[in-house]
Amino acid sequence: MKTQQAVHVARTKSRRVNKAGETVEYESVLLRRSYREGAKVRHETLANLAALPEHAVESLRASLAGKTLIEATAGLEVTRSLPAGHVDAVYRMARGLGFEALLGPACRERDIVMGLLAARICAPASKLASLQWFEDTTLGAELGPVSTDEAYRAMDWLLARQPGIESALGRRYLGPAANPRQLALFDLSSSWVTGHHNPLAARGYSRDRKKGVEQIEYGMLATSDGIPIAVRVVPGNTADPAAFTAIAAEIKDLAGVAEMVMVGDRGMITSARIRALAEVGGLSWVTCLRAPAIQELAADNGPLQMSLFDQQDLAEISHPDYPGERLIACRNPALAAERGRKRTELLAATEDELATIAAAVAAGRTRGAGPIGVRVGKVINHYNMAKHFTLDITDSTFTYSRRDEAISTEAALDGIYVIRTCVPADRLDAAETVRVYKSLANVEKIFRSLKSVDLRIRPIHHHTEDRTRAHVFLCMLAGHLTWHLRQAMAPLTFTDEDRPVPENPVTTAVRSPQSQTKASTRTLNNGDPARSFQTLLNHLATRTRNTLRATGTTATFDLTALPTPTQRQALELIDQHINTYRK
Repeated sequence: MKTQQAVHVARTKSRRVNKAGETVEYESVLLRRSYREGAKVRHETLANLAALPEHAVESLRASLAGKTLIEATAGLEVTRSLPAGHVDAVYRMARGLGFEALLGPACRERDIVMGLLAARICAPASKLASLQWFEDTTLGAELGPVSTDEAYRAMDWLLARQPGIESALGRRYLGPAANPRQLALFDLSSSWVTGHHNPLAARGYSRDRKKGVEQIEYGMLATSDGIPIAVRVVPGNTADPAAFTAIAAEIKDLAGVAEMVMVGDRGMITSARIRALAEVGGLSWVTCLRAPAIQELAADNGPLQMSLFDQQDLAEISHPDYPGERLIACRNPALAAERGRKRTELLAATEDELATIAAAVAAGRTRGAGPIGVRVGKVINHYNMAKHFTLDITDSTFTYSRRDEAISTEAALDGIYVIRTCVPADRLDAAETVRVYKSLANVEKIFRSLKSVDLRIRPIHHHTEDRTRAHVFLCMLAGHLTWHLRQAMAPLTFTDEDRPVPENPVTTAVRSPQSQTKASTRTLNNGDPARSFQTLLNHLATRTRNTLRATGTTATFDLTALPTPTQRQALELIDQHINTYRK
């Protein structure tokens, strides 16, 4: 019994010796049909195609293989063009760093989470708007239709995997190999919430300066370079020290190390938190003293005297109230001048408005201690100058005067801050300790990126605790990828590629000359335009994936546009960053 198989083109080669004794190679091009006869495969030659031109043979072979052939002179129609370059850049970085695999095993939920991350980086918006954005990019073709329920299930899937993802990131970026100084940064921020049903929403100190709305708070753990590693969401009225305690005990486990140095601001690592860290064990810290504590050190018999800064900008001091600790006093003249200027302007503005109130009281237009006090309170609270004025209010009079001694005492400490740490000097000298504390600015960069520059985490639209936590975690992961993308593509943007490290750690850091040139001329060294990170993403998006169709046919195929020189360089920079960072 014969079983017929598909017809195909077969090429056979043979060698023969001609009459001149030369070895000649012959090629036969045969049209064959294969079939099975019992247990054997037989071939039946239908025609010899050797006489046909090569292009005709190839056309026949392609046709028999099931491909649709189009005449060379046939017209092509572009049925659709979808932005692709920006999405490809995000995926290229994520896959090159092993980030996609770190999220979890391949599944529908992981695919959607990756899409949501790309949307958050390229076009930050609400989840519903992101799903609509999918359809207008290549993600729509890759993911297919994504329903709202699927997106929320993917967020739930991501939240369940948060501990494992953060542990993997902690070991990778905070472990001994990548973090020999064993440093970790932590800071807290807040974002406002829409609606009235979020259980985490509460009224508290708004770092967004958004008055009259509820908010959530979140603490960010990062490397000393400002790479987000972990995040914790707490109710909007949680005090900074309590939020710090919630994550401090997990730091060593996240990094997989026995010791870690936590860096936090003066409101985060308080004396009470320091005692709590001592109970945890293995956690050192670097922080800063509050203003009242600095004033105590600067008292007449205290160790903090202005003569310390006659020849230098920093000096180590000690005090019995801080046993076993190091205090590093710093004075920044530029900061001192700025604070003095600001205080002078605020005092003058306050006096102008107080004078207006005093004139109204004297003229009888404002009467009664209560109404007068309300007007005065609005002024001094607005400028935060209550501590610098003595006020005398009666039902018919109002007088005021400056507290010159208090103003002089505060002015004497302008530009002075005192860093407090338990890390020994042989591990971090005074200058390096100052640099470590000032690296907290890198966490502030994360928050700026999250809130306004790149990712727009706010406002929070979700109404459940789990979805709120998942949203913040998703934004943190997007911030992680954004850091890598910004670093990789810095040569094409206004980002300072090589900011010099000041020899004096107290002085303000300045941009490199190359970066200043880019900012002033708005061009790169090769004359191409310099871009911001977001405008570079927009330029990458102009590289499209086009669906084409031959005129008069229904068959289509996809063709991605060739990259522009800038787009090609961006992709090369991403590859270089991946190769460097994975070594």
